[in-house]
Amino acid sequence: MGIINHKMITVLALFLLSNACVLMTQSQRLSITDENQQENSTGTIRTYIVHVEDPVGNKELLKDQDFESWHKSFLPNTTLDSGEPRLIHSYRYVMGGFAAKLTHEEVKAMESMEGFLYAWPEQQLTGATTRSPDFLGLSEWQGLWRTSSYGTGMIIGVVDSGITPNHPSFTDDGSLPAPPLKWRGFCTLQQCNNKVIGAVAFQGRTNPSPEDENGHGTHVSATAAGNPVYNAGFLGQARGRAVGMAPKAHIATYKVLYGPSPGGVGNEGDFLAGINQAIRDGVDVLQMSLGNKRPIPLDQSSISVGSFGAILNNIFPSACAMNEGPTPSVISNDAPWILTVGASSIDRRIKVTVKLGNNMELDGESGYQPENYNSQEFPLIFPGFSGIQGAETCEAGSLDSLNVQGKIVVCLAGGNSGNTDKGEVVKAANGEAIIIVNPVNYGFTTISEPYTIPAAQVTNADGQKIGAYLRTWRNPVASLTFKGTQLGTSPAPTVAFFSGRGPSLNNGGVIKPDIIGPGVNILAAWHRQVVQDPNTNVAFNFDSGTSMATPHLSGIAADLRNNHPTWSPAAIKSAIMTTAYTQDLNGNRILDDSTGRPASFFVMGAGHVNPDRANDPGLVYDMQPIDYVPYLCNMYDSRTTSAFMRQRIDCRYVKTETAEQLNYPSIAVSLQVGQTKTIERTLTNVGGSETYAVNVNAPNGVNLVANTTSLVFASTGEKQGLSLEFTNNGLVSPGEFWEGSLTLNSATHTVWSPISVTFV
Repeated sequence: MGIINHKMITVLALFLLSNACVLMTQSQRLSITDENQQENSTGTIRTYIVHVEDPVGNKELLKDQDFESWHKSFLPNTTLDSGEPRLIHSYRYVMGGFAAKLTHEEVKAMESMEGFLYAWPEQQLTGATTRSPDFLGLSEWQGLWRTSSYGTGMIIGVVDSGITPNHPSFTDDGSLPAPPLKWRGFCTLQQCNNKVIGAVAFQGRTNPSPEDENGHGTHVSATAAGNPVYNAGFLGQARGRAVGMAPKAHIATYKVLYGPSPGGVGNEGDFLAGINQAIRDGVDVLQMSLGNKRPIPLDQSSISVGSFGAILNNIFPSACAMNEGPTPSVISNDAPWILTVGASSIDRRIKVTVKLGNNMELDGESGYQPENYNSQEFPLIFPGFSGIQGAETCEAGSLDSLNVQGKIVVCLAGGNSGNTDKGEVVKAANGEAIIIVNPVNYGFTTISEPYTIPAAQVTNADGQKIGAYLRTWRNPVASLTFKGTQLGTSPAPTVAFFSGRGPSLNNGGVIKPDIIGPGVNILAAWHRQVVQDPNTNVAFNFDSGTSMATPHLSGIAADLRNNHPTWSPAAIKSAIMTTAYTQDLNGNRILDDSTGRPASFFVMGAGHVNPDRANDPGLVYDMQPIDYVPYLCNMYDSRTTSAFMRQRIDCRYVKTETAEQLNYPSIAVSLQVGQTKTIERTLTNVGGSETYAVNVNAPNGVNLVANTTSLVFASTGEKQGLSLEFTNNGLVSPGEFWEGSLTLNSATHTVWSPISVTFV
């Protein structure tokens, strides 16, 4: 049976140009509450994670009790006044150190003890941007990070809005190796080091400073390859260790975007100049969180053209799917030689609970979590009932004639202002708090933002409940309860409503996006503090968008390339796609936040990235640049194809192929009534001697037969062909598409490919 049925929707191209795949940049006008005041208050007992050196002696001969005794020696005493033991956990293998009940002063006292390294409160340890590495299964003790040496020696070229070189995410503590001998770049910043090895800006004929002026490039760079930074957080939330996907990789930044948030703007000429420099410099991965809002033909897209130049030089190109979702068919950066990345949520929420006067409780999110907010009930009002223009979305001036003083104001997201701007409007009108309600197309995606008044953003479904309550109760009231950082929330992952989605209008039918990765409420370095914090000058920020998802994949690609230096860009892409997963942490199909229903392949691609599995895919669908010639000749003429290939190509003598016949990790086919097509694929063995069973899950309306039931590989590098025969059996109406899959199973590997059939 097929997996999902959707009606095919074709949309007109939008005519607005965009420059960055960032959804939104957080407001920078919030007066921070010093989170450390409570944390550092005298006598407050909290659970701390304490790092210490290992005890002296041969660790192989030491017993667990010896480690525990060593750890207890750092404690002021073994029990609290209540008699409760201080020591909670003694770590031997996961880290050197322990978890214990301590006050801030007691931890400070440890700092003078020989063997003490550092410590932080337990609630601030949420993993490693701070959550997404853990969510992706990246462990410093095993798997991809360990085997790839955290991307050591790889160079990630970030084409964006620049970088903030003095941020701790980019400093050099002496542990980073020098750039590889192949590096040919240069740096126009004084602060370059073995982390940021190159920095140059392009703006017309000038080369301004490559320092970041809006935070976008800094955030992206840190997500891809930032150093570990401990005790990172934002407004006291999501505290923990912030670290990039390839934390030992080098960064080369190419600034081509300028201006304020979100993301900045730039010209394609400058972009291509940046790519030109990156190829010259010898980068391994191209990180591109920028693009067009409207679909662009591949031959007229600077990202498509520039990325093909990259693969000609064996550089892996990774680009965002843009943020024009949930509208179908407005996906950008959709060339088959690009890894096109959509955005997903993670299992962390910065939670606030809305309680209505009928005792209904609804969970939302807010980056601002005021301390000691007493959950008092206040009158609840929706200005949209007034009929005043702009009042439903709380636009500037729309509340001037309304009495919202001391009330919780309900505002719809969207309109002509951002969510934090709406908060400012409510605050200026002396409102008590704001509830942001998602419109229908925003669905279930909620964003943690730094409001200046108590706030909550809730889903459209919960907004409907608030609306029903407002319409039926004479004196509606509500309260807000702030619950801070919550881990293990579900469902997760889901696909963000804004994530760009197919079907593509320009690539001939290749399923796009290719993959999804974390892109909602991602914490990473920022160019300056969102607010002034007297206790730290280290800037971090939440940001959301496919811009944030893409550097996750770029960093993972760098790790994979370091482990598998002979793999082509196409092989790395194949490894990422064929090992992806399509079920959430609860074992259900990944949901599309815009609808709350299962996500199609045109929404999530092959699924969610699984870094450790991608490191050992078993088989790959490999391609070299020359293999795109039949496809390009089918799409374009000889001159255009020659321009891509950088050599003369006469398409009259080329046997052309449609996108269906590309040796791609996903399979997209269009079928007319009664039509039969044979689709060929070639698998390359990157594992050992194995036999793979061939299993097909046919989409509805299709008779699908493979030419063999098994593939036998005797050696690494061996290639085997596979043919799939698709026949439209007439049971499905034209204009629909249905989904299935191809799975190759061995004793140790599963190689999975999505199948989408469009009936025309």
